[in-house]
Amino acid sequence: MTKLTSPSEIEKLMRRYDLRFHKRFGQNFLIDENILNRIADAAEISLSDSVLEIGSGIGTLTQALALRAKKVTTVEIDTRLIPVLNETLSEYNNIRLVNSDFLRCDLSDLGFSQDESIKVAANLPYYVTTPIIMTLLESDLSIKRMTFLVQKEVGERLAAKPGTKAYGSLTVAARYYADCEKCFDVPASAFMPKPRVDSSVIVLTRRPATYEPADKKVFFTIVKAAFLNRRKTLINSLMGNTAYDRETLIAAMTAVGIDPGVRGERLTGETFAELADQLTGKIK
Repeated sequence: MTKLTSPSEIEKLMRRYDLRFHKRFGQNFLIDENILNRIADAAEISLSDSVLEIGSGIGTLTQALALRAKKVTTVEIDTRLIPVLNETLSEYNNIRLVNSDFLRCDLSDLGFSQDESIKVAANLPYYVTTPIIMTLLESDLSIKRMTFLVQKEVGERLAAKPGTKAYGSLTVAARYYADCEKCFDVPASAFMPKPRVDSSVIVLTRRPATYEPADKKVFFTIVKAAFLNRRKTLINSLMGNTAYDRETLIAAMTAVGIDPGVRGERLTGETFAELADQLTGKIK
């Protein structure tokens, strides 16, 4: 079996299939076996688990997941890598390889049953990290735990607390659906080719929402608008990025007990939900 964390073996594979690393797809392959095993450990996968992986690459993480899981469904966008994966994953009979853009595929076509318990593990391409995470969080798939290798900055944003520099709309949106834990950092030297930034491993544990705004669309609109101009006060950010007028916003904030001069980074998800409920139905 080819050792997929070996730079020399990766180079041989690339030459054999006449491949180049594709920046468009954010291809940075993990070459640190210790970190690979730590990621698989963080995913807490057992032989009774079904696993979804996004971004197969050359199959490095896929192999580690297949050794621990009942079955693995792995989705790879780059058609050029499919022959490579057919080779590197040939010894495993519990892997389903899907050649597709995850953000465009119908999740119901991935082969999971409605009541099937799913865990997700992935080395996510940096350029589509946020839409992939939100797609999974908002999906109807029965996902319990998601373990991602992401850009360090994104990991900090997901795990941030209110009032900190990293806290933002992604933090609030993700926390609506799940608890987030940052596990450990991964240096750029652990990849081939080496990216310009370090990475982090984060775990999202799905749970029922702890609060339920009357209109989720209004809630997410308010959250997004609050952080579009981080240096502005909440009232000015919402006036500049939503259709609500100053009088309406002041009335809603007063009802919730929010100082209009505060910045969005000071509000918890629960407070954003209360504000959204005050604003629901205010625009005809």
